[in-house]
Amino acid sequence: MDLNADVGEGFGRWRLGDDEALLDVVTSANVACGFHAGDPTLLRHTCELAAERGVTVGAQVGYRDLAGFGRRFVDVAPYDLTNDVLYQIGALDALARAAGTRVAYVKPHGALYNATVTHEAQAAAVVEAVIRHAGLPLLGLPGSALLRHAADAGLRTIREFFADRAYTAAGALVPRTEPGAVITDAGTVAVRCAELVRHGRVRTAEGSFVTVVAESVCVHGDTPGAVLLARAALAAIEDAGGRVSAFVAP
Repeated sequence: MDLNADVGEGFGRWRLGDDEALLDVVTSANVACGFHAGDPTLLRHTCELAAERGVTVGAQVGYRDLAGFGRRFVDVAPYDLTNDVLYQIGALDALARAAGTRVAYVKPHGALYNATVTHEAQAAAVVEAVIRHAGLPLLGLPGSALLRHAADAGLRTIREFFADRAYTAAGALVPRTEPGAVITDAGTVAVRCAELVRHGRVRTAEGSFVTVVAESVCVHGDTPGAVLLARAALAAIEDAGGRVSAFVAP
């Protein structure tokens, strides 16, 4: 089981989360690419920290929405979205290579991630960008249009579970605007990760269980107490009999 986190999400003098501590815990790092967060100096430094720790770097691509942190839907044309995603992957890969590593996979961020669950055109546009770059693996929500398009195109797909986000009975994420959508209690995160490893399911916001098949567990870097949550997730996965390792080598 892989353990990933979103990092590199500051800008200039503004910093969000404790990337250095998170990178001591996780096996894969979803590094911002400058559209929703991150500047070149921060992103290269983040890649250097990942390289020092043997953590795999992924490009976390998003909408061109720095003010909204990429969490607002943007009705961008598919061709433009493909080019935006290409631009982000290429920029981060250049910085990663300067840091002694590389971009090894791609994961959409925020509103783009949510959109590509059901938005066929935008899901296909992201996949097109990945194909035209280097055919990298794609990390996404199980059952999403994104992973379906990626699999149809012959790309490797990795299904993701969110340790710090509430789920609906349909297996979707509860919108962040709703109470309880973000989970900040380390004990709850541990229980959810153990349930995933042992039984392949998660308790929903309504109290029922929904089946979840995943190869990677995510903790958001901007969730309060993210480092403690990541440590709790790691310990719970290992205690439940899972082995934590990256799904692709750095």
